[in-house]
Amino acid sequence: MRIGLLTDGGYPYATGESRLWCDRLVRGLAPYEFDLYALSRSAGQESRGWIELPSQVRRVRTAPLWGPAEDGRRYGRRDRRRFAAHFTELTAALCTARSDDATASDRFATGLYGLADLARERGGLPAALRSEAAVRLLEAACRTPGARRSVHTASVADFLAFADELERALRPLSLDWYEDEGLAGAELCHAASGGPAALSGLLAKRFFGVPLLVTEYGVQLRAHYLAAGGAPRAGEPGGDSGADSGVEQADERAGEREGEPGGAHDAPVRALLAAFQGRLAAEVYRQAGVITSGNAHARRWQERCGADRAKLRTVHPGMAAARFASVREAAGEHDGGDPRTLVWVGRIEPAKDLISLLHAFAEIRRAAPGARLRIVSAPAQGPEAAAYLTHCRGLAAQLFPDEAADAHAIGDNPVSFEEIGGPEAPALADVYATAGVVVLSSVAEGFPISLVEAMFCGRATVSTDVGAVVEVIGGTGLVVPPRNPRALADACIALLRDPGRRARLGAAARARAGELFTVEQNLAAYRALYLELISHTPVRRAADAVDADGEPLPFAHPAETYVAGRWTGGLPGLPRHTPSWVSPAARAGHAGRDGHAERDGRAAPVGAYAGAGERDV
Repeated sequence: MRIGLLTDGGYPYATGESRLWCDRLVRGLAPYEFDLYALSRSAGQESRGWIELPSQVRRVRTAPLWGPAEDGRRYGRRDRRRFAAHFTELTAALCTARSDDATASDRFATGLYGLADLARERGGLPAALRSEAAVRLLEAACRTPGARRSVHTASVADFLAFADELERALRPLSLDWYEDEGLAGAELCHAASGGPAALSGLLAKRFFGVPLLVTEYGVQLRAHYLAAGGAPRAGEPGGDSGADSGVEQADERAGEREGEPGGAHDAPVRALLAAFQGRLAAEVYRQAGVITSGNAHARRWQERCGADRAKLRTVHPGMAAARFASVREAAGEHDGGDPRTLVWVGRIEPAKDLISLLHAFAEIRRAAPGARLRIVSAPAQGPEAAAYLTHCRGLAAQLFPDEAADAHAIGDNPVSFEEIGGPEAPALADVYATAGVVVLSSVAEGFPISLVEAMFCGRATVSTDVGAVVEVIGGTGLVVPPRNPRALADACIALLRDPGRRARLGAAARARAGELFTVEQNLAAYRALYLELISHTPVRRAADAVDADGEPLPFAHPAETYVAGRWTGGLPGLPRHTPSWVSPAARAGHAGRDGHAERDGRAAPVGAYAGAGERDV
């Protein structure tokens, strides 16, 4: 099976939000072949290069979303009229006051696909989307009676800012990915996120009928609300942050995200961007065959954004449990760790509410004077995180002056701030091995990676009730309300004083993590989803599936060719999994299909084409 994997700011780059998960997916589904279509988010991300790719990745094609894309193309009069008609439909759908208007959704789809057809026939859209005509059409839509009040006050500067953001978001319409050697040859598109990455999958389905699978571990519309610094209005989806915890995700978040909508824009621009993200999400959910989320919290967002419940699947992220094996073995014999030590692991940011944790620890120290708190994180990223870390250090020094055992000893603070990889915390397994209790104090959370890591290590946990925490813990840890230092302290004290309870909760947590959150269960779920989508997709008549008269060839692409694994030896010139009874015509024509021939047992491009933004792997 040939999979078109669509990513946005992640795999195969060395930084990115989906890098680790996509790499595990591609390596774990080794019998399948993958073509990567990657959107990059910054010059810095591109400069860091790619991670080492496995052999099943046939080709990588890339496109930037971070820089200006001026192709110098100018449309003729007829094409300008076509663009104006389609752009008017799209902007009218964004400016309408009713977010649940079915007519507006249809107008958005009409405008979007009309622009896609124009770009495919006549070339790219960047110049047209940034033109004076586009700005005037946008202004007319915002001034139309019945438009939402938040856009009535938009200025020319707002229109220009939104046109710039819209051009970046619609840049996949102008790419050259939609041809026989591109997404037209894929048997399935898997978008690793919503937004621009899924937009390429929409076009592959429209142009070629390629089925689309969308995976969202963080819902794009929710990410937009959080980046814009505003909460959803009444009647729109609302909830906690999609921020992941755990040091494993910290380097992924460090990649620059230039060009993303953020809080720097004025209210009219934010309203238009939110409308675009909402309309695009609804269209992606409508066209996708299956939509997966990493937890029920994200799944509820998808439902509120218009996803059909029948299409939704929850597939928990798979984590590499092997690196915590030594801690698990120690915890299997006894509780392990220091019964006086609390450990917090995550990114340094205000949403993690370390202030409440420090105040809670002050209460814990009164009940258990020997208790210690280790705050372990990756290096703080950005001025806001650095300022927050400085504030937390200052509060810790104020609440807990350095203490000395006697007159001849050096004072020591019971709260330590450590960076992963440093001498005190060389690896995450070493950190969790010292923990008597692992604490999470967030006020906003998506899928709590640090809790899953602690569960793999057999550690008892105390967490705030936010995001998917209760779904992950499932009764194997204590959960308290957020922003409640007193409740957090009471729960930690209860566990510190009861080693038997800590051991029981840790053992239950370890069993739950092994059942739900391993890489193996994640891969098995996606392997089944791939086959499910293919089995419900009508057969497309490729060049090697018809004879000279255009009549279909029976068994040219039998269902068995999609079964993963080496179940047959194959024939010369055909993939390893092709049965010996494939029709001679298909056998003869396969070597030239899509301009590919066999190389070392897998398809490889003929002629070693490697143009700009494309590499054969």
